[in-house]
Amino acid sequence: MGDVQLKKRGYIWAISAGFNAALAAISAKFFSSLVIKYGLVVLCNVVMWGCYVNSLRALSSLQATVTNFAANFLSSGFAGLFLFHESLPFRWFAGALSITIGVVILSKSSVDNKVSTD
Repeated sequence: MGDVQLKKRGYIWAISAGFNAALAAISAKFFSSLVIKYGLVVLCNVVMWGCYVNSLRALSSLQATVTNFAANFLSSGFAGLFLFHESLPFRWFAGALSITIGVVILSKSSVDNKVSTD
Protein backbone atom coordinates (compact mmCIF):
# COMPACT_ATOMS: atom_id res chain seq x y z
CA MET A 1 0.00 0.00 0.00
CA GLY A 2 1.33 3.43 -0.90
CA ASP A 3 2.34 6.02 1.66
CA VAL A 4 -0.51 8.33 0.67
CA GLN A 5 -3.09 5.55 1.00
CA LEU A 6 -1.66 4.53 4.37
CA LYS A 7 -1.87 8.13 5.62
CA LYS A 8 -5.45 8.50 4.36
CA ARG A 9 -6.37 5.34 6.22
CA GLY A 10 -4.68 6.66 9.33
CA TYR A 11 -6.76 9.83 9.21
CA ILE A 12 -9.94 7.82 8.69
CA TRP A 13 -9.06 5.74 11.77
CA ALA A 14 -8.29 8.87 13.81
CA ILE A 15 -11.57 10.54 12.79
CA SER A 16 -13.44 7.33 13.63
CA ALA A 17 -11.79 7.28 17.05
CA GLY A 18 -12.89 10.86 17.74
CA PHE A 19 -16.40 10.15 16.51
CA ASN A 20 -16.67 7.09 18.77
CA ALA A 21 -15.44 9.10 21.75
CA ALA A 22 -18.22 11.60 21.05
CA LEU A 23 -20.73 8.75 20.73
CA ALA A 24 -19.72 7.56 24.20
CA ALA A 25 -20.52 10.98 25.64
CA ILE A 26 -23.74 11.24 23.64
CA SER A 27 -24.96 7.83 24.80
CA ALA A 28 -24.20 8.75 28.42
CA LYS A 29 -26.43 11.79 28.07
CA PHE A 30 -29.06 10.40 25.73
CA PHE A 31 -30.16 7.15 27.39
CA SER A 32 -31.86 6.91 30.77
CA SER A 33 -31.41 3.17 31.36
CA LEU A 34 -28.16 2.67 33.27
CA VAL A 35 -27.47 -0.70 31.68
CA ILE A 36 -27.80 0.69 28.16
CA LYS A 37 -25.95 3.89 29.09
CA TYR A 38 -22.92 2.16 30.60
CA GLY A 39 -22.93 -0.62 28.02
CA LEU A 40 -22.79 1.85 25.14
CA VAL A 41 -20.16 4.00 26.87
CA VAL A 42 -17.90 0.98 27.33
CA LEU A 43 -18.55 -0.28 23.79
CA CYS A 44 -17.88 3.11 22.21
CA ASN A 45 -14.69 3.55 24.22
CA VAL A 46 -13.39 0.10 23.25
CA VAL A 47 -14.09 0.85 19.58
CA MET A 48 -12.51 4.30 20.00
CA TRP A 49 -9.28 2.85 21.39
CA GLY A 50 -9.14 0.26 18.60
CA CYS A 51 -9.53 2.97 15.98
CA TYR A 52 -6.95 5.17 17.70
CA VAL A 53 -4.37 2.38 17.86
CA ASN A 54 -4.92 1.70 14.16
CA SER A 55 -4.42 5.39 13.38
CA LEU A 56 -1.08 5.31 15.20
CA ARG A 57 0.15 2.67 12.76
CA ALA A 58 -0.07 5.15 9.89
CA LEU A 59 0.34 8.57 11.47
CA SER A 60 2.64 10.23 13.95
CA SER A 61 1.26 10.33 17.47
CA LEU A 62 0.81 14.09 17.14
CA GLN A 63 -1.22 13.82 13.94
CA ALA A 64 -3.35 10.96 15.29
CA THR A 65 -4.02 12.69 18.61
CA VAL A 66 -4.88 16.10 17.16
CA THR A 67 -7.13 14.59 14.48
CA ASN A 68 -8.86 12.43 17.10
CA PHE A 69 -9.37 15.46 19.34
CA ALA A 70 -10.72 17.59 16.49
CA ALA A 71 -13.21 14.92 15.42
CA ASN A 72 -14.33 14.45 19.03
CA PHE A 73 -14.66 18.20 19.61
CA LEU A 74 -16.63 18.82 16.42
CA SER A 75 -18.86 15.74 16.81
CA SER A 76 -19.65 16.55 20.45
CA GLY A 77 -20.38 20.19 19.68
CA PHE A 78 -22.69 19.47 16.77
CA ALA A 79 -24.42 16.68 18.72
CA GLY A 80 -25.08 19.16 21.51
CA LEU A 81 -26.44 21.65 19.01
CA PHE A 82 -28.65 19.29 17.00
CA LEU A 83 -29.59 16.50 19.43
CA PHE A 84 -29.79 18.39 22.71
CA HIS A 85 -30.58 21.89 21.41
CA GLU A 86 -27.70 23.48 23.29
CA SER A 87 -26.49 26.84 22.12
CA LEU A 88 -22.94 27.23 20.86
CA PRO A 89 -21.31 30.62 21.32
CA PHE A 90 -19.42 32.27 18.48
CA ARG A 91 -16.10 31.47 20.15
CA TRP A 92 -16.91 27.73 19.84
CA PHE A 93 -17.10 28.14 16.07
CA ALA A 94 -13.90 30.21 16.11
CA GLY A 95 -12.20 27.47 18.11
CA ALA A 96 -13.55 24.77 15.82
CA LEU A 97 -12.22 26.65 12.79
CA SER A 98 -8.82 27.09 14.45
CA ILE A 99 -8.64 23.41 15.35
CA THR A 100 -9.62 22.38 11.83
CA ILE A 101 -6.99 24.66 10.29
CA GLY A 102 -4.42 23.23 12.70
CA VAL A 103 -5.28 19.68 11.69
CA VAL A 104 -4.94 20.58 8.01
CA ILE A 105 -1.55 22.21 8.64
CA LEU A 106 -0.36 19.19 10.62
CA SER A 107 -1.58 16.80 7.93
CA LYS A 108 0.41 18.70 5.30
CA SER A 109 3.51 19.08 7.46
CA SER A 110 6.66 17.16 6.77
CA VAL A 111 6.63 14.89 9.79
CA ASP A 112 9.18 12.10 9.54
CA ASN A 113 7.66 9.10 7.81
CA LYS A 114 6.77 6.35 10.22
CA VAL A 115 8.17 2.95 9.37
CA SER A 116 5.67 0.17 9.99
CA THR A 117 6.98 -3.05 11.48
CA ASP A 118 4.00 -5.09 10.31
